[in-house]
Amino acid sequence: MKRCLELAEMGNGNVSPNPLVGCVIVNDGIIIGEGYHKKYGEAHAEVNAIQDVFDKFGNEAPALLKNATAYVSLEPCAHFGKTPPCADLLIRHQLKKVVIGNRDPFPDVDGKGIARLQNAGIAVVAGVLEKECSYVNRRFFTRVTQQRPYIILKWAATANGYFAPKNAVQQWISGPLARKLVHKWRTEEDAILVGKHTAITDNPQLGAREWPGKNPLRILVDRNLDVPLSHHIYNDLAKTIVLNEKKTDVEANIHFVSVEDMQYYLPQKIAFQLYLMDIQSVIIEGGAHILNQFISSGLWDEARVFTSANSWETGIFAPQINGNIVDIAHIDKDKLTLYENSVN
Repeated sequence: MKRCLELAEMGNGNVSPNPLVGCVIVNDGIIIGEGYHKKYGEAHAEVNAIQDVFDKFGNEAPALLKNATAYVSLEPCAHFGKTPPCADLLIRHQLKKVVIGNRDPFPDVDGKGIARLQNAGIAVVAGVLEKECSYVNRRFFTRVTQQRPYIILKWAATANGYFAPKNAVQQWISGPLARKLVHKWRTEEDAILVGKHTAITDNPQLGAREWPGKNPLRILVDRNLDVPLSHHIYNDLAKTIVLNEKKTDVEANIHFVSVEDMQYYLPQKIAFQLYLMDIQSVIIEGGAHILNQFISSGLWDEARVFTSANSWETGIFAPQINGNIVDIAHIDKDKLTLYENSVN
């Protein structure tokens, strides 16, 4: 199952809004095939693992599969979506046993895949490394069970707690290695969100140019459409959604989405809007006002906070967060503290 999770993680950034799934097929204590869900709309982990057995063993594959156990990090699907049900595939090849990490909370699957396997005479064991499997699919589980995206807060602060300069000038806090890590994170999530002041002051591209992988969907919160159209967030690097009170329109890769009364319950409205768009995860990068709204509403799952070794004489204070510290790491000269929301 640990190998299933390693495989599942290899699909990170490419399968949303589907879950991350890995599958390992074992015969007589030996792994004979493995696979993972590589890309949304393409073959699931079980399909790729069984194909791996056929690729390796050819005509011997059917007999090997009949005496095999499949380990899969998430309950095999039992419904027709982009691909046929994986439970039916395992039944067709007459595997003797299936070991599952998590039940799938998606209503079209939840328990139905397990029942289908058992009704076909296949032994099923569920709940193996359940906590670890849940963590790998925390984004998917949040979207299905809470009807909102998985929300990651991210910022950097000076050693004495400043987040940004008081004047409207961009000034780096974290170092080059930390910025490279942030670009890696961007390839792993569906979207990245900033407010108007960050977009105007920093003029960010919000891409992942320092790490191989896809650029995230960009989300701009700009109530009165004050960000100049010449700014980077309006370039063709990625699709951009502009949440505003002025208009709903589509102009090339820019989607303007009108949201009423943005001064009230803004985090909740953003979360629901992104859920409707099938956005499974979002990194909120600022500014301080947006971050503090999500913190005060309790609407966040992880926070990733860099602390620099440098101090400033003055500036805007960084957000304050209460959560469980799950890890502290040193990224060159910067300290990275990872929090999880203890309420969720």
